[in-house]
Amino acid sequence: MKHDALLACLVSLGVYALGYTIYARYLARHVFSLDPDAQTPAHTLRDGIDYVPTRKSVLYGHHFASITGLAPMLGPAVAVIWGWLPAMLWVVFGALLIGCVHDFGALVVSIRARGMSIGKVAEGVIGERTKTLFHLIIFFGVALAMGVFVLVIALLFGEFLRPPNTATGFEGIAGYPQSILPSFGVMLLAVVVGWLSYKRGFDLRRLAAIAFVVQLGLVWLGSRFPVVLPLAAADAGQVWIVILLAYAFLASVLPVWVLLQPRDFINSLLLYLGLALLYLGFFSGAPTFVAPMLETAPEGAPSLFPFVFIVIACGAVSGFHSLVSSGTTAKQLANEADARAIGYGGMLGESLLGLMAVLACTAGVSQAEWGERYASWGNINGLHVKLGVFIQGCAHFLTELGIPVELGLTFIAVVVVSFALTTLDSATRLLRYNIEEMAETLGLRLRTPGKLGAALVACLAIAFFALIRIDGKPAGSVLWTLFGTINQLLAGLALLTVTLYLRQRDRQWWWTGVPCVLVLATTLSAMVINLQGFWQKESWLLLSVGGVLLVLAVWVIVEGLLRLLRNDKVAHLAVFAEDATTRPAADDGSASAVAGAP
Repeated sequence: MKHDALLACLVSLGVYALGYTIYARYLARHVFSLDPDAQTPAHTLRDGIDYVPTRKSVLYGHHFASITGLAPMLGPAVAVIWGWLPAMLWVVFGALLIGCVHDFGALVVSIRARGMSIGKVAEGVIGERTKTLFHLIIFFGVALAMGVFVLVIALLFGEFLRPPNTATGFEGIAGYPQSILPSFGVMLLAVVVGWLSYKRGFDLRRLAAIAFVVQLGLVWLGSRFPVVLPLAAADAGQVWIVILLAYAFLASVLPVWVLLQPRDFINSLLLYLGLALLYLGFFSGAPTFVAPMLETAPEGAPSLFPFVFIVIACGAVSGFHSLVSSGTTAKQLANEADARAIGYGGMLGESLLGLMAVLACTAGVSQAEWGERYASWGNINGLHVKLGVFIQGCAHFLTELGIPVELGLTFIAVVVVSFALTTLDSATRLLRYNIEEMAETLGLRLRTPGKLGAALVACLAIAFFALIRIDGKPAGSVLWTLFGTINQLLAGLALLTVTLYLRQRDRQWWWTGVPCVLVLATTLSAMVINLQGFWQKESWLLLSVGGVLLVLAVWVIVEGLLRLLRNDKVAHLAVFAEDATTRPAADDGSASAVAGAP
């Protein structure tokens, strides 16, 4: 059908608009009862490092850039093997009814619990054991994901994603070293913007506009002067991994206004431009789908249910987002009423990227390219293939606007790397928070000045998955099979926590309760099916780790269900402001001196 992709996209955008204006407003007013006059932790616990009141536009940029990593591009690029319709339906409706609600809810419960992580919030609504179980799942999931992200970025920075092979005549798959100069250039820009804005009082909007123009210039320079290390491919990859880990360490301990906020805000402008250009190019070309509407049994692929949900993951629902919402974002939210735009609206922005990934991989390639790449599950089940389909499909849309192919490829590659880097720096900080809370539970002191101890442990954990090899492969690559279910599991458990919070206050808890049941049902089904596959293939490491994660998940769910049936509050810990008669000190030990700061 001619222009069927155009029609499907228009309908999806209309549904997004209705979801935000009607459903999100209802949740804000009648479910979470947002109060614009409430004092948020960014004010009551202000410390200038983690707790910093931030204007809505800047915080939205940070939140959007932090939650939007590689997954919303890679997940849909694989899931379209089952056809464009199931992928598109889940990306759109899964986000509006579950993913956005999840992010929004996690942000709200965190700001009402002094900006604490979702694990600490779970302790308050379910019980003390739940916090420890949550922390273990979060630690493994975040360290694994960021270890793989470091590997992915190092691979993208290389001259080749897959090197040529003269013996077979394979010409190789080119990498994107042209993305290095703009990626590191924006880090220096961010530090300058942060210092001028927060210390010298310069207008942030003017600074951001100048920095954005410079960033676009860096993209052009990168396309002309790619950075290729004079080392063998394997050695160059190891060097980039170490450099990225050092960057993640610095980003996790510096005050948020120095690097994290300005970098994410400047990067978000590039990401907004990227999305706008891609949709303009899509509408200009008005392509048609070359992929089938529905393919129930692709060769070698697992069953459509439940794996289309697990594969798409962050494009619709992501447990990692609850860590961002209840981690860095909750500590910077200046006004409770902003939670709707940032929590619900931030996930909406990521879903727009997921929708573009569906369109790029099903309407941005030729019929022959589709047939070759999606002929079987094995064909598409590789990093270079997933990235290649997305980047090339998006570059095709940009050519409809008259942008040269090479410049378009560079621009999209920079956008991809920017998404990955902004997630890496925020996630390392979140892992630092998680380790601090775990140390507190165990009675240990990792909180050296500047949080250096916890940050060092966080980076070592990420380095394990990026550098340590198992059977000749990086540990992260071996265990990556588990990430999809871990991510969805975290989402289900976060929704369970928010549901209990609402239930214990006699609010409309079914708006999060029904999504919670759906996410946990599909995730547990996928975990059991995966474990059966690991057993049959004798993948004992995956079977062992996956089995432990399943036990932890079931344990948390049972604890939550028991608390839900009792419908009482946990008496031993007054986590929430409305429950507490006294306000405990902030996690970093400095809030007692600044709790009354404006």
